[in-house]
Amino acid sequence: MTKALLLVGVGGQGTILASKILSEGLVKLGYDVKMSEIHGMAQRGGSVTTQIKFGKKVYSPVIGVAEADAIVAFEKVEAARYLYQLKKGGTLVINDHEIYPLPVLTGQEEYPGDINENLQKQVEKVKVLNANKIAEGLGNTKAQNIVLLGTVIKALGLEELDWIAVLKEYIPPKFYELNIKALEAGMSL
Repeated sequence: MTKALLLVGVGGQGTILASKILSEGLVKLGYDVKMSEIHGMAQRGGSVTTQIKFGKKVYSPVIGVAEADAIVAFEKVEAARYLYQLKKGGTLVINDHEIYPLPVLTGQEEYPGDINENLQKQVEKVKVLNANKIAEGLGNTKAQNIVLLGTVIKALGLEELDWIAVLKEYIPPKFYELNIKALEAGMSL
């Protein structure tokens, strides 16, 4: 059975790095994995999505309408933007973090204040966490992507792999300790 996972965020949040680590781990677990990434208009600040499908045999990474088993939103407006891709009964993980787009920063629009509540009304399985605060407590907010990665690993029941070894393939040695703690924090949620 093929599983579909959508990671959505804003450029600069580490969405693609988390997706690459997850995909590598899935391959090591013996799955056929296909991954596709889409960058927004700007490297930093634009919308970024990664589609991952894994299973016995996967032919395309493309996730259609109501096809994602899980969506991991690194920024909460992105959760609302891509909700249409979550299947009924799917899991939504929301990083309770706000990154204001240019129209909000210039005062032309307001950032929606009730996103989490609206999403919780629409989706049965929702996990809201503040990965940025967790990462900040570990020493660096940039590790929020690895906190979210740990949450996804736990939610998908993939803990049997040595994820620390996979993580070390992608992270510079000087950041091992921080990112190992971030991964473990996410998996403990």
